[in-house]
Amino acid sequence: MTTSGELVAARHLAVRQGILLSYATIGYNTLEAIASLIAGLLAGSVALVGFGIDSVIEVIASVAAQWRLRADADLSRRSGAELLTLRIVGWCFVALAAYVTLDGAKSLYLAEAPDRSWFGLTVLVLSAVVMPVLAWAKRRVALKMESSALEAEAKQTSLCAYLSVIALAGVGLNALAGWWWADPVAALAMVPIIVREGVHGIRRQPNDECC
Repeated sequence: MTTSGELVAARHLAVRQGILLSYATIGYNTLEAIASLIAGLLAGSVALVGFGIDSVIEVIASVAAQWRLRADADLSRRSGAELLTLRIVGWCFVALAAYVTLDGAKSLYLAEAPDRSWFGLTVLVLSAVVMPVLAWAKRRVALKMESSALEAEAKQTSLCAYLSVIALAGVGLNALAGWWWADPVAALAMVPIIVREGVHGIRRQPNDECC
């Protein structure tokens, strides 16, 4: 039978694991955001710029999640930290969806063809490999702690992986086949997924069933 002391120790271990994962995410996504934004702006790629902004949002979400983890020991702060973290992540999603919609629609309307970006393709391939691993590890921590906020942040990391694949398709088709419209179409294809997760995070309560 598990004692209360063992449960507390296991929770403390999960918190430490979550903080380390948060540091790893912040470090990787900072580099990913810089690389994607530079590549996207140079190439005029809506998909790459949108993905870069998503990486910035992932950094914000990870910082919020780390604050939530550090507040875990204080029971009086835990619920408030859960709620605020959920709202921050949710509104970040909504802001990203608005940007991608406007910029993607403008690029299609004006027929703005992006340049080929092999550097951008490399960044997206790397993200498609790294982000699912980070998301899986974060989800394990969220399960151990039964935290809706940490689950939402793990979903943000999973979403980053999905978006990297979608952006990869658009940027790749533009680079390999010359289909300029594939880039903004890929960006717009991200929007329903982003909006759904954003609204879910904004409406969700800390005591909702986790994972």
